[in-house]
Amino acid sequence: MPRGLQRLLITVGALALAVLLAVVGVLYLLLQPDRFTAMLQGQAQKAGLVLNLASPASPTLFPRPALDLRGITLNAAGADSPILLAAHGRLVLPWRTLFGGPTAIAQMEVDAPRVDLDALQGWLATLPPQPAGSAPVMPRIDAGISIEHGSVMRGDQLLLNNVTLTAGTLALDQEFPLGVSATTATGAPLQLRLTTTPHMHGNTLQLNDIQLHLSQGSGTTLALRGNARWHGAANATAQLGGKLDQADAGSYDIAVTLAPANQTEPLLLHLRLDGPANHADLLLPPLALAHWWSTLNAPAGQQAGPQPAMPPGSGTLQVAKLQVGSLSIEGLSVQAGNAAPTPAAATAKPAATPARTGGKSK
Repeated sequence: MPRGLQRLLITVGALALAVLLAVVGVLYLLLQPDRFTAMLQGQAQKAGLVLNLASPASPTLFPRPALDLRGITLNAAGADSPILLAAHGRLVLPWRTLFGGPTAIAQMEVDAPRVDLDALQGWLATLPPQPAGSAPVMPRIDAGISIEHGSVMRGDQLLLNNVTLTAGTLALDQEFPLGVSATTATGAPLQLRLTTTPHMHGNTLQLNDIQLHLSQGSGTTLALRGNARWHGAANATAQLGGKLDQADAGSYDIAVTLAPANQTEPLLLHLRLDGPANHADLLLPPLALAHWWSTLNAPAGQQAGPQPAMPPGSGTLQVAKLQVGSLSIEGLSVQAGNAAPTPAAATAKPAATPARTGGKSK
């Protein structure tokens, strides 16, 4: 190779390397990965959480400015078990951020996250209760969220796999879309679609035009529509109605009403279901029900007091035949509570204090 050509190639290579180093330097100066890492860690700290990364965030410019995050761990402060583990995350940034604009995130992408419900429940239990009479505060999501290849665990037990989640901006007076797909531990596919428009009216958070669609495979679909209001603490109301369709059992009318707590009654969920041979009219206290469920699933040796044999609530339930996943129920009749409501299409029966069950399940 002629000496002149060698010198030209060396010069071109040196210039290309200098340009590359300059671009990397400009990227770090413009994107400033440390400020985004500090912002995320600061927001987590305000919620009593600790966010750690296995390595510093690395910037990219094309096709859009972004920061790559590796080895994401999210723990409750002082807890050993992580709430979330993720192999990789990506923060997509608006172009204006590169040129001195506010620190903002256009989209958050998380790949292969693992969520532990036990650790999540432990963190939620440490949150201080909302002061009585205080106005509700809606969390804001300025960035869209995209999650792929996720899993939901309870300790070592797999609950959901192949979780994919997409969500848009959560802000007042803007329609919020949420879509989730997953498979259960038995391999059954699940899909959920939710849209609503949040609005603040005085000290009331309104969720207007809620549209919820839930399906399991091609055999079971649930479609609900309605509105909800939250005034703070346990002062919430909701009215939802729609259809539950099962391929081998027919179509059911379903109505869900949430009544706020008062001086004598807790927050109550009224569930009515009426269809071919199956009827339900139940009053369920959701907070007490969640506590019962958490007690039921607490690890051995951590239960506080004896576990109740039956979930809290009252009402009547009549099931001629029902298939829920791998559970088959036939000829079940339950009546519980001192003032059990009567299903709309069922013959009235005297209320009974003890729960009565009949029929068989398999």
